[in-house]
Amino acid sequence: MTSARKRIWGWYFFDWASQPYNTLLLTFIFGPYITQVIGDGTEAQAIWGYGIALAGVLIAIFSPILGAIADNARGQMPFIWLFSIMYVVGAWGLWLAHPDDMNIWTVMIFFGIGLIGMEFATNFTNALMPDLGPAEDMGRISGSGWAFGYIGGVLALVVMLVLFDDSAGGKTLIGIDPILGLDSAEREGTRAVGPLTAIWYIVFMIPFFLWVKEPKRRGMPVLTAARRAVPDLMGTLRSLPARQSLFAYLMSSMFYRDALNGMYTFGGIYAAGMLGWQPIQMGVFGILAALTGALFAWLGGHADSARGPKPVIAFCLIVLTLVALGIVFVSREAVFGMPVGPDSALPDIAFYVLGGLIGAAGGALQSSSRTMMIRQSDPDRMNEAFGLYALTGKATSFLAPLLIAIVTDISGSQRIGITPLIALFLVGLFLLAWVHPDGTRRAGR
Repeated sequence: MTSARKRIWGWYFFDWASQPYNTLLLTFIFGPYITQVIGDGTEAQAIWGYGIALAGVLIAIFSPILGAIADNARGQMPFIWLFSIMYVVGAWGLWLAHPDDMNIWTVMIFFGIGLIGMEFATNFTNALMPDLGPAEDMGRISGSGWAFGYIGGVLALVVMLVLFDDSAGGKTLIGIDPILGLDSAEREGTRAVGPLTAIWYIVFMIPFFLWVKEPKRRGMPVLTAARRAVPDLMGTLRSLPARQSLFAYLMSSMFYRDALNGMYTFGGIYAAGMLGWQPIQMGVFGILAALTGALFAWLGGHADSARGPKPVIAFCLIVLTLVALGIVFVSREAVFGMPVGPDSALPDIAFYVLGGLIGAAGGALQSSSRTMMIRQSDPDRMNEAFGLYALTGKATSFLAPLLIAIVTDISGSQRIGITPLIALFLVGLFLLAWVHPDGTRRAGR
């Protein structure tokens, strides 16, 4: 394998290593487990929303500042190491979610540490993309990396369901006791999802750190870079209104990424509360969503390289808007307005189909979103650009969880609580009209 191909594959391994935080913790195993432990889907949805909203605020504040420091210092790897440590510590700490003696806020603090570490590390690895190949290959590279990450998430989920998760009467998916002597009475099999996620990251980041090398660039000392970061960032922020395409894209992605994250975050909690799903059912749902995500991230990446990211993004937003609307009309009592009996499998089938569509559209959307960000950005300020991307993604990242929490509290209904996602997707689609497909390349930069 050539050094260039090894570098690309090493970069792919970050997606593979980090995906379980989304797959196992945010959506399909740990979130539903917390709902079970609390015992009230509405209360769990509200607590989850407030906790993730706080982490989002911290990510929004510090992402662009850290990006500006990295651009000035011309170095990303030290930051990736630091935030990888946070990822591991935060994930491992979820072992403390004991079913009989759990401090929910301690658990949420660890969850937030890991989530912040994942998001910051993602910013810096995304900023490495332009050095991986020519501009016309960015869509394919991004889509393939995202697909590879989804496959890693599926494999981690299978390992968890087959060998550890004890939610089915103390047995795993294949009917055995959790391995390593884990005690089902203490829910140690399910709680092992935190340490498993941490170990998975440690092992599969090895190729990344071995094969991905930063281009040698002359930068200023870190302390000088830190002092310059805020003034440089403020100058960039002041220039945004004059850069219509970049500004419109940041605003558009701010809303639609917030909605998509809300859909991922609350999908498992919604299914556990509204349909009574157990973690194993959520695991099957997760495998389906991840497989469709992998396939369509790869297909979307090729479409992105052929047609550009904008049409891919627009199509995915239309699909996700319709899916969000469909979720509201799925419950144990009725599916899309058609009453069903209490033992009907139709609500489960409908939610599986919707989950497949979420995975497909979400995978392609996220892959093309980061290639669009590259097109809109100054090549010399790529870390700062992805910091701004994180800022706008997190500036309102509290919005979807907070709106869902508030609407859920006021209405007393999980079903009604999901409706803010529809509006957020539509706002993102509307603002996309002002985004030029070629961004900064149109200006010859």
